[in-house]
Amino acid sequence: MGPVSVWQWSLWGLLLCLLCSSCLGSPTPSTAPEKRAGSQGLRFRLAGFPRKPSEGRVEIQRAGEWGTICDDDFTLQAAHVLCRELGFTEATGWTHSAKYGPGTGRIWLDNLSCSGTERSVTECASRGWGNSDCTHDEDAGVICKDERLPGFSDSNVIEVEHHLQVEEVRLRPAVGRGRRPLPVTEGLVEVRLPDGWSQVCDKGWSAHNSHVICGMLGFPSEKRVNVAFYRLLAQRQQHSFGLHGVACVGTEAHLSLCSLEFYRANDTTRCPGGAPAVVSCVPSPLYAASSGQKKQQSKPQGEARVRLKGGAHPGEGRVEVLKAGTWGTVCDRKWDLQAASVVCRELGFGSAREALSGARMGQGMGAIHLSEVRCSGQELSLWKCPHKNITAEDCSHSQDAGVRCNLPYTGVETKIRLSGGRSRHEGRVEVQIGGPGSFRWGLICGDDWGTLEAMVACRQLGLGYANHGLQETWYWDSGNVTEVVMSGVRCTGAELSLDQCAHHGTHVTCKRTGSRFTAGVICSETASDLLLHSALVQETAYIEDRPLHMLYCAAEENCLASSARSANWPYGHRRLLRFSSQIHNLGRADFRPKAGRHSWVWHECHGHYHSMDIFTHYDILTPNGTKVAEGHKASFCLEDTECQEDVSKRYECANFGEQGITVGCWDLYRHDIDCQWIDITDVKPGNYILQVVINPNFEVAESDFTNNAMKCNCKYDGHRIWVHNCHIGDAFSEEANRRFERYPGQTSNQII
Repeated sequence: MGPVSVWQWSLWGLLLCLLCSSCLGSPTPSTAPEKRAGSQGLRFRLAGFPRKPSEGRVEIQRAGEWGTICDDDFTLQAAHVLCRELGFTEATGWTHSAKYGPGTGRIWLDNLSCSGTERSVTECASRGWGNSDCTHDEDAGVICKDERLPGFSDSNVIEVEHHLQVEEVRLRPAVGRGRRPLPVTEGLVEVRLPDGWSQVCDKGWSAHNSHVICGMLGFPSEKRVNVAFYRLLAQRQQHSFGLHGVACVGTEAHLSLCSLEFYRANDTTRCPGGAPAVVSCVPSPLYAASSGQKKQQSKPQGEARVRLKGGAHPGEGRVEVLKAGTWGTVCDRKWDLQAASVVCRELGFGSAREALSGARMGQGMGAIHLSEVRCSGQELSLWKCPHKNITAEDCSHSQDAGVRCNLPYTGVETKIRLSGGRSRHEGRVEVQIGGPGSFRWGLICGDDWGTLEAMVACRQLGLGYANHGLQETWYWDSGNVTEVVMSGVRCTGAELSLDQCAHHGTHVTCKRTGSRFTAGVICSETASDLLLHSALVQETAYIEDRPLHMLYCAAEENCLASSARSANWPYGHRRLLRFSSQIHNLGRADFRPKAGRHSWVWHECHGHYHSMDIFTHYDILTPNGTKVAEGHKASFCLEDTECQEDVSKRYECANFGEQGITVGCWDLYRHDIDCQWIDITDVKPGNYILQVVINPNFEVAESDFTNNAMKCNCKYDGHRIWVHNCHIGDAFSEEANRRFERYPGQTSNQII
């Protein structure tokens, strides 16, 4: 009976082995699958310190280069997929902000979104390989369950196999000697494959294909090119074709979304009778290659009806549209790459790299004009796309849509660098001057260097906004660079590079000599954005005659007109225009006073510490802009009075508390608080403009300074005052501003 039982058990064991995917005791299969033609190998590993064998920073090797994953939108579901890629059964957690230390090299994946059931990380949604706006301070890590998948070796480096796809595209100029101006707008189309850059066969090439290529390279449109000339030129050159059969509809945001074919490794004849595809693109005036690119501020003809707000880099931001003279946002319902690309091209950029939802570029304020926008991708304006007009309950500003657009490569970031800082986001500013072969690096004079100039420098560096513009940098070692090569830099803040700002040219003049008094910056990816609630000003404005004996404290803080000094104190009164001021922070960073707590000043009168010298200007202007009265928040406390439902207060002035305005909160100064007024005692009856400007000296960085001013019509008859038509400085259309200027009776300061 014994031999029979053994034979029977052996048979059952064989059947079980055939039915199961793996058998105990079976040889461990190789962890490196055989490479097939047209496949691309990826390798995964855990790195960083301190860590255990089953946890660490996730690193991926692609095309021979190791890189990391950004923690933006990272979830436990993505960690599950990555742990399985690494040979573990599942994830027990994940980490953000480079807990295991920052990695090096490329950041291969950003905004990785997985359901958790994918067999490979390449099945998850992301921004595409190598497409990221993160730094290595945001590297993601995983904590895997210390239990191996059957068949994997003990090594935490596992090879997997994925199919070819197109990630990068470029135009290679085929003609012209010497250094061509950037951006390159015409040339041979080349795509990067694992074994290098390859050309594309032009058989069946269409204008739709060119449109997609130009969009990827940051250009809004394409133009016809002399194909016969390039075909003649191609006969004298050797080419390496890697792609053929490209057939785009023209609305794709990326070439990989088009129908296309890769040549197989064993194809000996490629593109017979054809030639390399050639494309010519039309840049917008913003990026037109001209002397110094001075056209950067030019606007398209006609009034703009779409704009971007809150983005740290050119071509990105919250989408805002103009309707009935009022700017409003777009709800992110059904927001996709086609709609985002229409916005990008309308604004003079290329197609969209990313369609952002969930107010990723900060929340707007006021109206939400559009929802469920459905674009085909062929529209010339977002307003041409089918959409739904919504009511307040349909959508909230937490669903504001945004975009990131493809931009032309201009190379401006190669002409500037930072030195001496504690991180790559700060340091002494060095600029490159001179021509090819004779260029040198030099410093910028710190005279008059401020926030606006620092904003341009950080933008040119690709580092976002400027937290600070520094005029002294003696504490940062600049190495062997000591020569000051630029001075008198004055920027509006909208320039793409310091070259576009006004400066002294080759004649350098600096009041304070020496490398210690040179310009520096501290950059940040986020910034605050203050906005005054203009309707509240209009609703609360009134006149009060206040006795002088109640104004001693206000006089001490310089909150009265200069004529008050010669008044018969404590007798008489001052006439005050009073109103409430509610200032919201709509940005992506808290608004904090520039001065540190050590330099705040205690004011006994009002019983709190003053953290800013000047925070707000209040002015009464004639219709032609002449100032006839002024007031200001000379220096006052900043705190969170109220916040949105899901936001907690962080700043309170009492007991020497921290000062600032949290994102999603507002600071309210009621009309009955001292200095919340303009002294109009000396103002004659007539028609005026009330103007309020927040952060007037740009002491604190904001993502948008254009919305810091509010204007109202103001009619004063000597006894009463009417304040109406209040609006943020850029919130009205050009036509509405013309109506504002033509307000009846504004041309004369006489009572009507």
